Amino acid sequence: MSRIGKKPVAIPAGVKVEVSSTRISAKGPAGELSVVFHPTMLIAVVGSDVIVSRPDDKRSSRALHGLTRSLIQNMVTGVVKPFEKKLEIIGVGYNANLVGTKLTLQVGFANKIVLEVPVGVKCELPDATHVIVKSSDRQACGQFAANIRAVRPPEPYKGKGIRYQDEFVRRKSGKAFGSK
Repeated sequence: MSRIGKKPVAIPAGVKVEVSSTRISAKGPAGELSVVFHPTMLIAVVGSDVIVSRPDDKRSSRALHGLTRSLIQNMVTGVVKPFEKKLEIIGVGYNANLVGTKLTLQVGFANKIVLEVPVGVKCELPDATHVIVKSSDRQACGQFAANIRAVRPPEPYKGKGIRYQDEFVRRKSGKAFGSK
């Protein structure tokens, strides 16, 4: 039995969960999300819990069991308190600017990089070198943060680039001078 899949998902107060044939949706104070799950998975709302079960012990069913439960857990958690990723921009002259739904990054290229903020994702700039990405959808939040980081990943020699706030960048020493 899947350790993750067999745990019930607790539904917090103020969250409404509905299950249809292959779709489960949750509505809460921070938004509304829905997930399409595999038709072989069996999902039931029992009291204030969501129970996920599988029809058999095939390898594919076991994999989908834990996945489905995790997706539902992330959805229920996200409609209560949105997920967030914090990024920092390190480098002389490197900065970010937010105008409407367009995030403009100036990170050492000849042109400014313009990224469109996806629907359902909020982007905040406390200052020019910090970006906070928030969303009820965990996947959308992480993907947009990864897209921002991919513009200029941190390099190992000077540490310049865009990194997650808690990310450790392993530094390398440069060339040794005068040794043969």
